[in-house]
Amino acid sequence: MNALRRLRATVADINRRYRSPRIEMSRPVRWSLMALRAYLLFLVALMVYRFITLVN
Repeated sequence: MNALRRLRATVADINRRYRSPRIEMSRPVRWSLMALRAYLLFLVALMVYRFITLVN
């Protein structure tokens, strides 16, 4: 149980440390990252749909 608490504290410390970005991103970079995120979500949704149609 103690090991889980230490692990949780370590993860919380890492999350706290890297909460805000350290570099400034330009507008095209932010748009590109948003497009990649949307594309990734689309691919995941497509795989879930394919899995559901195969199971049925």
